[in-house]
Amino acid sequence: MPSSVKALGQARPSGAGMAPQACCCSPAAVQRRLPILAWLPDYSMQWLKMDFIAGLSVGLTVIPQALAYAEVAGLPPQYGLYSAFMGCFVYFFLGTSKDVTLGPTAILSLLVSFYTFHEPAYAVLLAFLSGCIQLAMGFLRLGFLLDFISCPVIKGFTSAAAVTIGFGQIKNLLGLQNIPRQFFLQVYHTFRNIGETRVGDAVLGLVCVVLLLVLKLMRDHVPPVHPEMPPGVRLSHGLVWTATTARNALVVSFAALVAYSFEVTGYQPFVLTGEIAEGLPPVRTPPFSVTTANGTVSFTEMVQDMGAGLAVVPLMGLLESIAVAKSFASQNNYRIDANQELLAIGLTNMLGSLVSSYPVTGSFGRTAVNAQSGVCTPAGGLVTGVLVLLSLDYLTSLFYYIPKSALAAVIIMAVAPLFDTKIIGTLWRVKRLDLLPLCVTFLLCFWEVQYGILAGTLVSVLILLHSVARPKMQMSEGPVLVLQPASGLHFPAVEALREAILSRALEGPHGPALGCQGGARHSWAQEVSEHLRAASSGYPQSACSKGDSPQRLSLRTHSFRGVGIQGRKGACLPSEGSCCAVPKQLLSRVPPP
Repeated sequence: MPSSVKALGQARPSGAGMAPQACCCSPAAVQRRLPILAWLPDYSMQWLKMDFIAGLSVGLTVIPQALAYAEVAGLPPQYGLYSAFMGCFVYFFLGTSKDVTLGPTAILSLLVSFYTFHEPAYAVLLAFLSGCIQLAMGFLRLGFLLDFISCPVIKGFTSAAAVTIGFGQIKNLLGLQNIPRQFFLQVYHTFRNIGETRVGDAVLGLVCVVLLLVLKLMRDHVPPVHPEMPPGVRLSHGLVWTATTARNALVVSFAALVAYSFEVTGYQPFVLTGEIAEGLPPVRTPPFSVTTANGTVSFTEMVQDMGAGLAVVPLMGLLESIAVAKSFASQNNYRIDANQELLAIGLTNMLGSLVSSYPVTGSFGRTAVNAQSGVCTPAGGLVTGVLVLLSLDYLTSLFYYIPKSALAAVIIMAVAPLFDTKIIGTLWRVKRLDLLPLCVTFLLCFWEVQYGILAGTLVSVLILLHSVARPKMQMSEGPVLVLQPASGLHFPAVEALREAILSRALEGPHGPALGCQGGARHSWAQEVSEHLRAASSGYPQSACSKGDSPQRLSLRTHSFRGVGIQGRKGACLPSEGSCCAVPKQLLSRVPPP
């Protein structure tokens, strides 16, 4: 294992979050809150070289993506760049993954467009409030709440987002004007106005899509460089790798050069990005009110306007970032601290709002570029952040010539992998019922994102509750028939267990025994006891605990692992024993068949 991975893996002590925490001022606690202290003392020149290459590669990827994602968010292009650098610097100090890069993403940009009405002031305030919520969740260790959003719900949402974002860029790819942003209206007006397609934009956009696809395929099939290769071969491999990794920047630069060439001749067949505010963003507090043509909108009114976005945006931001971090930590064999990741992304959004950033999260695509570039530590983000700042200060005048069709091609190629077709076959083979929340989420997200996520999560929870209330039971025949609920004994399952006992366990010459692997420690155990007494009324009951002879136990004050009924002559209620531990004393009393 590389030493950089070892250093990052030590950033979180084993069992962090479960064991009692050390004093907040102890070295271990400080290192847990500042993971940079775990790897910085071992930093080497070799790490610096690899981090510089990775940071440069990510920087060349994020600049065109940031300009494009601002379009998805319905904001001026410079806001994409404003959102692309703060996460690089914050994560340098607080991140527990060497691979993750924070910044604007397609999905979060889509959510921002839904809840901020294309108004930058709303987007910046949403970043601040999202950061506050994420920080609070990190300090309170509430990351487990994300576990209630199941995989089918996530896949349904991301697939719907891919369709929504991708189709939303068709208008820019074809040069269509005055197309509404609401999805269904967008589909209608796009096909209605298809005859107004600008040939120049359509041709350039399709050429950019093809170039991006070819470069991506080349990147996927470039063989690894080996030291024994001749220098010329290694050099050619390096050039191909650089070109294919920075394909977004190359294609956008090519399109801008073509547009500039036409501009010089006095004829412009493309719709251009246009003027972008020059210079670095001013540092100022988030706007807690905004002045419009109809008057001043107060902070309270802005919060009311954003509504469900104050829950959806921070939760989806956390979900996307944690999923990316866990994926690459598992792939590269190191550990992350999920609660520390919540703090990192929360502080990024809070501080980002001071420089006019909209909400950001971990980017899967740029994180993949970072990992494939051989990044060793989060220091690679410093190079990316500096590159974005330099582009804001010196290159904004050149961004004027970038055709919107080229940015549309970048977005379409970025979101295409989000549409997961394999998940349908996987769920069909594993658990077909999970296709229901997938379809519900996918379809409703075209209407309103929050309704799709909420409805899909609700359906998933109902499926989970159904499995608890009606657990599958294993039965083994013999002198003692054993019923073993697969999910343990929980109060919603009492009625189902009662029916199983009455309909099956008390039939025939054998006696029943009920085993519960999941255990039970609740007052409703009394209800099970009453059902069992009713089933064996007229006969004395006895209870036994692990390792003891049968004895009376109170179900109100003792936990138990299983419930057994031996024929019609007695009952065994073992507490913390093995599943259905029926004593030999009782088994010996089973009548012969």
